[in-house]
Amino acid sequence: MSNLEHDPVEVECSRGGAAELLEPREVPLGGPRALTVRRTLPQRGRSLIGPWCFIDHYGPDPVTGPGAMTVPPHPHTGLQTVSWLFRGEIEHRDSAGNHAMVRPRELNLMTAGRGIQHSEVSTAATDTLHGAQLWVALPDAERGRAPFFEHYAPDPVSFGPATLHVFLGRLAGESSPARAFSPIVGAQVDLPANTAVDLPVDPSFEHGVLLDTGALTVDGMDVPRSHLAYRAAGSESLRLEAGPEGARALLIGGAPFGESIVMWWNFIGRSHEEVVAFRAEWQSDVIAGERPEGPFGAIPDYPGNALPAPDLPAVRLKPRD
Repeated sequence: MSNLEHDPVEVECSRGGAAELLEPREVPLGGPRALTVRRTLPQRGRSLIGPWCFIDHYGPDPVTGPGAMTVPPHPHTGLQTVSWLFRGEIEHRDSAGNHAMVRPRELNLMTAGRGIQHSEVSTAATDTLHGAQLWVALPDAERGRAPFFEHYAPDPVSFGPATLHVFLGRLAGESSPARAFSPIVGAQVDLPANTAVDLPVDPSFEHGVLLDTGALTVDGMDVPRSHLAYRAAGSESLRLEAGPEGARALLIGGAPFGESIVMWWNFIGRSHEEVVAFRAEWQSDVIAGERPEGPFGAIPDYPGNALPAPDLPAVRLKPRD
């Protein structure tokens, strides 16, 4: 998914400190009548949880008018996109030649590497759309690799009363074959009504828990729907307790990233000059059509135009430690 804000802010991502509850902000994707998402990462107080640097939570929305998703071809650099649905179906196309359907409880993982473009459109058969889009920052040593795409449907596994779908990394003895380039975990956690689970976690990881539905506490802290509970590294377990409606949540985490990055629009780089160059390449190679063999490639069968980049801010983009 693209960040379709008209004035995307520069975000410097670095390590953070104490436990906290991160509130979402509503962002219309493409204008006031577009699909509205609830964004918990990045924000001023915290930009990263491990290598996770972006979370949009959306739905359930009826797929008519504002509830539909139509995201034209747009670029990415230096990251992996994680598409995870609870309901509905999205058609994915990218310039590495991949055409796939995003379906509930199935991971679609796109590694942008040095550059890729992709589109995402909800299908005609979809009446309700409900899910999350997350980004993972690639470490400096890996961000220049060739782009590629993976699909993985994790089997549900039981851990105490909880049902887990582990789509990235390792949790409670389950592991995902999807390729990650930093120590990481990503999983859907479902809890029945009035139950609790102590999940064993890597003590070197910091973690986030995004509540999708129901009522939930994380280590005794109430987590409202669409909010993200952050827990710093240092503990070997994470206690989740569901209320009378049960709970469904996404658990993310990883070792503190340890690198400062500049994230603007759909680009992740390491400097102002690099992000400016990414934008210039996209505008000339794809939007103006001057070099179709450029680093972002092409999606020849998409029935529409690619998404132009917004204007850069008037100030210099720079990482802040």
